[in-house]
Amino acid sequence: MKRLLHTLRRWLVRVAVVVILVVISVTLPLRWIDPPGSAYMLADRVFRGQPVVFDWVPAERISPHMMLAVVASEDQNFPHHRGFDTREIRAAFDAHRQGARLRGASTISQQLTRNLYLWSGRHWSRKGLEMGLTVPLELSLSKARILEIYLNVVEFDTGVYGVEAAARHCFEKSAGDLTREEAALLAAVLPAPKALNPASPSDYLVQRQRWILAQMNNLGPNWIP
Repeated sequence: MKRLLHTLRRWLVRVAVVVILVVISVTLPLRWIDPPGSAYMLADRVFRGQPVVFDWVPAERISPHMMLAVVASEDQNFPHHRGFDTREIRAAFDAHRQGARLRGASTISQQLTRNLYLWSGRHWSRKGLEMGLTVPLELSLSKARILEIYLNVVEFDTGVYGVEAAARHCFEKSAGDLTREEAALLAAVLPAPKALNPASPSDYLVQRQRWILAQMNNLGPNWIP
């Protein structure tokens, strides 16, 4: 029995080491290498037959308005948390206990992990993988780098990935030239980019844009990491 337990422990250690090495190998290189795409883009191309528009642009060529709009919209505590916003998670569960639908409390870091490596949906297995990969992503990359990659791989419209492609698709301009209003409108679609159309905004989308603009005013430009 002791020999069996010793063998089991030895194999568990080996598996843990392999898992750690794999996780590091898919996160640490992002410090220097721009990802050529994402799991979401691959799913669109391969499983849905959806054409994908994607054009990488470095952070210095992205409007600061766009960076602030995304933080204001998706994750206002982004500069300060370590991958998970425990305050938002508690608030979501408290609201759920009081009868509200369980809402997402994913940070920008978690969303980036999901976009790069995983799949859409609310299954607990995916959520567990997302949490496990978010930790090394936060340890490996600076906040500025996480935001740069996120803005380049997140979907803004059906098959339109990254802020450069979105800016040209919706406003016929580059990401660096986006105004506050345009940036807020693009950020407003992120919860449901396949359902919301920034090129033809609904009343709901315009209301959400106004809310994001107000949050941008409250946070101020220094909130960008």
